[in-house]
Amino acid sequence: MDLLTFLQQLINGLSLGSLYALIAIGYTLVYGILRLINFAHGDLLMVAAYVAVMGVGLFAWPWPAAFGLAVGLTGLMGVLLERGAYRPLRRAPRISLLISAIAASFLLENLALVIAGGRAKPFPVPPWFAGSFAWGGLFVPRLSLLIPLVTGALLVGIFLIIYRTAVGRAMRAIAMDLATVSLMGIDVNRIIAFTFLLGSLLAGAGGLLWAMKYPQVNPFMGILPGLKAFIAAVLGGIGNVAGAVLGGLLLGLLEVMIVALFPAWAGYRDAVAFTLLIVILLVRPTGLLGEALGEEKL
Repeated sequence: MDLLTFLQQLINGLSLGSLYALIAIGYTLVYGILRLINFAHGDLLMVAAYVAVMGVGLFAWPWPAAFGLAVGLTGLMGVLLERGAYRPLRRAPRISLLISAIAASFLLENLALVIAGGRAKPFPVPPWFAGSFAWGGLFVPRLSLLIPLVTGALLVGIFLIIYRTAVGRAMRAIAMDLATVSLMGIDVNRIIAFTFLLGSLLAGAGGLLWAMKYPQVNPFMGILPGLKAFIAAVLGGIGNVAGAVLGGLLLGLLEVMIVALFPAWAGYRDAVAFTLLIVILLVRPTGLLGEALGEEKL
């Protein structure tokens, strides 16, 4: 592999890894507080993509308005899921929460199937995300450069919220000891709802970026990126925000480099990701940056 090809694949890997990181943070935020794998998280990507397509295609809204509405409604959907599907079962056995999360995922997929139909629809990419840059013999799609920049800006905002605000301190405190935080007068339900809102907003942004990178939408489009983001969260250390970012970037680079170095393995890139999940769980269950978390009832 020559230098230009390596740089090309490196940019592609960082672009894909940035998407995984953006989605993985939603998983890790919820798990850090509730010890819950929100399997409906990936389907929120699909919700955002469909809202954007309907806003532009049916109502002829400008792209900024459609994008803003899509991300906002996805955040609201995450809060509604927490309120309706997870909060009533918070003191139930863990398996009940897990089953509820899976049921919520199927519900969103089938609602989209009924409302929008099963046929894939094109996702028109805004002009400012189309095209490519050329430097010498290197051709890079504009979207491959913009995705890491957008993701980086959103991640900076998330880190500022978590580590520089009162609600962020409350989130970290709940992750450490929910019972004690409750005794200190903090509104735990409000903080948990805010956590779902934050994670779902990131899922919405990730869904729009994913739909622009792979420009079509269908009711099941969130399954695979959701599972890949979950693998990224486990790889980096689920419950650790920095670990989710690291895991996403590593997974994206690994997938792209495997295809670049071993083209015959291109059809096995998903299998490599799931094999990596098994290996990580066997060798280091807490992930690269993760720590053992308590399993007390909330």
